[in-house]
Amino acid sequence: MKQTLFAALLLVLLACGCRNGKADGVRTAEITAEMAYEGVSNFCHGEYDWNPADDNPEMMAVTMGEETDSAYQVVFRSYTGALVYFYVDKENGTTRMVEHVPSLDIENEAGTIDLFDYLGKAPSE
Repeated sequence: MKQTLFAALLLVLLACGCRNGKADGVRTAEITAEMAYEGVSNFCHGEYDWNPADDNPEMMAVTMGEETDSAYQVVFRSYTGALVYFYVDKENGTTRMVEHVPSLDIENEAGTIDLFDYLGKAPSE
């Protein structure tokens, strides 16, 4: 009887796919400002070339922007002067990216990332 109950419980857990705070693809924890900053910073350090900032760290930066009821804004400033605005959904971590080149007055949607893919990773500078 105990083996049957244990096997049934194990099957239920496997079927619901409960791992990494997810159940059926839905995140269970709300995103904090610290999580938004960490995930975006890790993404930026992995995706953008930070070598120009080796001698002058102020050339590139990741900073917190404005906050709304539903999203955090995190801003990446490149050594070229371009800005990438990351809009992190507080409920599910979906992050929309918008690139802006102030000197040319150009703004483009740049895609999305899942913030959870970049949390807990050490930045690779």
